[in-house]
Amino acid sequence: MSAKEEYTQIIKDVYSINSFVKLCGMELVDVECGKVTLAMPIDAAKHTNLYEVAHGGSLAALADTALGMASASVGARVVTINYTINFIKNLHAGDVATAVGTVIQRGHKIIIIKVETFNNEGTLLTEMLGTMYVIGKFETIPEKW
Repeated sequence: MSAKEEYTQIIKDVYSINSFVKLCGMELVDVECGKVTLAMPIDAAKHTNLYEVAHGGSLAALADTALGMASASVGARVVTINYTINFIKNLHAGDVATAVGTVIQRGHKIIIIKVETFNNEGTLLTEMLGTMYVIGKFETIPEKW
């Protein structure tokens, strides 16, 4: 098993017990050191608002999860301090939202991450910038790999 496969599996295992991630249908697609890709199929019964497009909260939840997983990819256990999100385009039920989270700055106690969310065609839906507080580390995932 390669290091990438090993670290991907560790992150998948950690998030597999997260009931909110399961409820939303979020799936980890790819992991690199400092970068993750997640997908979430937009379900009309779970994710849409009264206008029948993805609720902003569902897209924010996907992006916030990408913040945590991107932090895990550099070995950090974190909690969210703050994020700002810009909603750029709508997404309809049946589409898939894909979030790409990239670590911008890794400090000892603070990690800054950018998350962009896209639709099936690669159109930008949201941009998020998040600040994470490091509360511990994943002993089995190094900071650099």
